This record gives sequence, C-alpha cells and structure tokens, in this order.
Amino acid sequence: MTVAEPQAPTSAVPHLTLHCPACDNYYELQDLAWRCADCHGVLELSGFTPAFPKPADLARRAPTLWRYAEALPLSEPAAITLGEGMTPLVGAPGRPDVRLKVDYLMPTGSFKDRGAVLLAALAGSLSVGRMIADSSGNAGTAVAAYAARAGIACEVYVPESTSAGKVAQLRAYGAAVHQIPGSREDTADAAAQAADDPDTLYASHVYNPFFFHGTKTYVFELWEQLGGRLPQTLVLPVGNGTLVLGAHLAVRELLAAGLIDHLPRIAAVQAATCAPLATAFQAGESEPAKIAAEPTLAEGIAIARPARGAQILAAVRSTGGRIVTVTDDQVAAAHAALARAGLYVEPTGAACWAALSAGLVGEPEGAPDAEVPFAVAPLCGSGLKSKPPTQSPV
Repeated sequence: MTVAEPQAPTSAVPHLTLHCPACDNYYELQDLAWRCADCHGVLELSGFTPAFPKPADLARRAPTLWRYAEALPLSEPAAITLGEGMTPLVGAPGRPDVRLKVDYLMPTGSFKDRGAVLLAALAGSLSVGRMIADSSGNAGTAVAAYAARAGIACEVYVPESTSAGKVAQLRAYGAAVHQIPGSREDTADAAAQAADDPDTLYASHVYNPFFFHGTKTYVFELWEQLGGRLPQTLVLPVGNGTLVLGAHLAVRELLAAGLIDHLPRIAAVQAATCAPLATAFQAGESEPAKIAAEPTLAEGIAIARPARGAQILAAVRSTGGRIVTVTDDQVAAAHAALARAGLYVEPTGAACWAALSAGLVGEPEGAPDAEVPFAVAPLCGSGLKSKPPTQSPV
C-alpha cells in the first residue's frame, strides 16, 4: 500500500510570531523570545490558522502525528522524526466504559515526544546552536533525543531528586545534565537564567507554545481512533499543564472545524501534596493557589508554581470539567493494578487511573455507548524510567 505524504506548509518557518496577550507585544521567532520582555508573561503563537485533513487524506497517510500536517505550525522534519504518534488505545482493567491511551510507547517513553519534536523542528529551522530545557525528567529526555537527531547541542536542567533512569537516558542522548538542588521551581529558575544566552532556544514545554501544538495531536488521534467522536470526559494529569492545554487547543479546533458538536469535559488530576490548581479550582479562584509543596510519588506533576496556571484553570472550567487530587497511596495502588493488567507506567502515569478508580471523575451522563467510552486517560510515561513506588502492594 502506498502512503501519501502529508501536505506541508510552503516554508520551513511560515511567518508566525509570538504574542503577549497581557501587553499586546509581538516577537519574531528569530528573536528567540521565551517570555514577554515587559511583563515576563507567557507568549502565544500568532499568525497560524489550522485546518484539518479530510478523512480520505488521512486514510492514505502514515500513522504518525504528522498525518495532521495542516493543523500543525511546522513542516514535518524528515531528518528528525522518529515516527512519533498514533499510540494504542486499549481497554482499562475492570472498566468497560474507560479506555487508556498508551502514550508511553512513544520513542523516548513518554507523551512529551509530541511537543519536543516540534521544538527541535523549530530549532533546526532557526539554525540555533543550542537548546536548553528544564524538566522533572520526561520533557528533558524528549528534547534531548530530538536535539540529538537534529545535531543541536542540548543542556537539560533537572531537580537533583530526578530518578536515575531519566538522568541516564538524558546523558545517553548526549545532553549536558545540570542537577539542581531544591524544588522543581529552583530548577526552572536555573534554566531561565541560561535561556537568554545568544543563539539559544529555550525549548521549554511550559513557555514555548509550539509544544502545545504537538500535544494536541493526542486528542486528534483519539478522535480518529473512536471513529470521529470523543468521550464525555478526558482525564488528564496536570502539573505544568502541557497535555491539558494541548487537549483544550485540540477540542476547540475540532469544534471550529465542525468535527465535534460540543467540548468534552476535562478532568485534570493533581497530586494531593502539590495541588495549587485543585486548591484554586475548589475556591473559585482564577490564579493558582500559593502552596508549600511536599514530596509525592507523582514527581512529574509536582509543580507548585505553574506558569500557565490561569490558562489551565480557565480551560478546565470552559469545558464544565473539574480538577481533583489523588494521594500517594491511591497512586501506588493504581500503579500496581495497571501493572497486573500488563501496563507498566511510572508512578505519575498512574495518577489518572487512580482518580478514575477512586470515583473522583464523575459518572457517565445518559445511556452508555458501547462504541464510545465515557472516559479516556493517558498512560504518559514508561515505568522503566522510575523506581516503582515502595507503597505498591505485592
């Protein structure tokens, strides 16, 4: 069978800009700006109008995220891509109304490949000499892998407590690893100080909006896999919100294209010991709560000061969704249950299943649909990257 190539934009970097909604400032991509110079606020992508491929076109395309070329702001980087995307959708143990999307089968073992490949493509098109990232592990390993593919020097800042498996993976890709004592926020601050160096792209999965255009493909794939429909509820982990914001972008684009008739609810899941968004959501606040974070098994979502917190709160509320929390004991039990079902994830990857298992997400509305599940949750990161939780029952 011959597979048709996606229709790519006419140039490697179309005329796109970055926009600060708060100050109405615009920045050229070549400026390598990663936040507003005036207010230090987050930037959004401007000048891009997505389209969606026709079903007949999709049928002829390779099963990667680049099948949605018209909806992506950059051309497929042929020398960089690792075939990322179109991960399996499988049944959940004991829950016929739930499906799990196995995103830990991405090339570097996490869903972060979806956004990292766009950042590397952007870096290559801008001919930068260095990429910098900060991460609790998975985003950094994804950026490092694609930087290696692109032949671009890469430095990754991680917390000192990052699991040895992730640090080893980073070094194997050739990245210079900076292990920072203190909190996840201390790591982000250290990376930010280096991000303004000349000829450097801050490949931030938090600040760079190209990343969200990558993670939105999670929902595009889900829409295809469910026959052009979406579940009532998207259950998503939330720390910095890269998957929540990508999913929200995707559902709005699908709605604008007339491919769905309403927005599914987003149920976002935080760790109980580090829950600035859940705390703010319950209080009706529009900004993340100021909290003192405590350690959690779910290290990948342990973010006390999410830079896009206000956006995350607004996105979840716009869908009629909710933000809930799970304890470490619930995460450990969910981790064990998934493993017994043949699904070996890192502890953070069990947080959504923990929320579903505990009944925190809500009940299905209306009569059950045998073809479309009530809820879908991602399995975000491979269990081979992290130590198993010590609380996990034998």
